[in-house]
Amino acid sequence: MNPILNQIGTVFIPVSNIEKARDWYCDILNLPADGEILFGHLYVLPMNGTSIVLDSKIYSPDHVFRAPAFHFNTHNIAEAFEYMRSKQVNFTTAIEHDQWFNFKDPDGNQLMVCKC
Repeated sequence: MNPILNQIGTVFIPVSNIEKARDWYCDILNLPADGEILFGHLYVLPMNGTSIVLDSKIYSPDHVFRAPAFHFNTHNIAEAFEYMRSKQVNFTTAIEHDQWFNFKDPDGNQLMVCKC
């Protein structure tokens, strides 16, 4: 039996300011921003499925996601796009092939929303 599981446990996102990043991600995901910041630089977003950890210790302007490392799921891509427009995110694509779009977080990390 292989001791390495074929599962992703968490995705780390480099952020410059842990409090601001926590508030921004919690806002766009409609999550409470009341969790504890761990060790002064980590915040675990309360996700369904694979976790996301915001980490200000690993941040460098040269080490942000230049391409999405994962995507957030949606059942309605047009509704998700309009929702993100209302959050005034920095879009880097329009809705492509009626399936996905990309945008940046405040630190410049490329993120994606994709229809599941």
